[in-house]
Amino acid sequence: MGIFSRRPTATLEPTPDVGPGTPFPATAASGVALDPALRALTGEWIIDRPHSRVGFSVRHAMVTTVRGAFADYDSKLYLDGARPERSRAEIVIRVASVDTGVEQRDAHLVGKDFFDARRHPEMVFRSTATTHEGGETFRMTGDLTIKGVTRPVELHLDYLGSVLDPFGFERAGFDGTTTIDRTDWGLVYNQRLEAGGMMVSEKVRLQFDISAIRATPLE
Repeated sequence: MGIFSRRPTATLEPTPDVGPGTPFPATAASGVALDPALRALTGEWIIDRPHSRVGFSVRHAMVTTVRGAFADYDSKLYLDGARPERSRAEIVIRVASVDTGVEQRDAHLVGKDFFDARRHPEMVFRSTATTHEGGETFRMTGDLTIKGVTRPVELHLDYLGSVLDPFGFERAGFDGTTTIDRTDWGLVYNQRLEAGGMMVSEKVRLQFDISAIRATPLE
């Protein structure tokens, strides 16, 4: 999928708080129709790490793509299926848990040339706004902090559905992507190739394949 949806965006304006018993509208504040099934998702969730992937991909030597993921992170999600603009997310990632499948490369990534994990052990994403773009497509804006530098990013999110698994966990699936310029966060290390170009692309695609489980019981 692309960095952002190419569909026309409908930005949701904040809505006033409602009291108990106030019926949920069938549409968002912008008038974009909402799937009634999304209302059942409202509540607190966490990412189920064994069944999710928080990863990235980056072009290497201009001819191939290196892919990696982070194994250790904490998450807090609040989903509001009736008013998506109230949904929010926070993910705190331990950068030393990076895994690209090559031990030497992983050691380089956590060192001073890249993440400098000793001085900056965590990478953090905190959402600031959520927009329903129509159907099962959403856009989440947030602040991404890497190496002490905080900059805004936008995630393209697709809702994949929900299910009650055989162990009694209610699950909801999401795919999220965005592309960033790593140099904006001070990750500037590179090597120039003899034929021209750079060893590691400055553009990095972040990928979130999320299986979230409900953190609080249904009321």
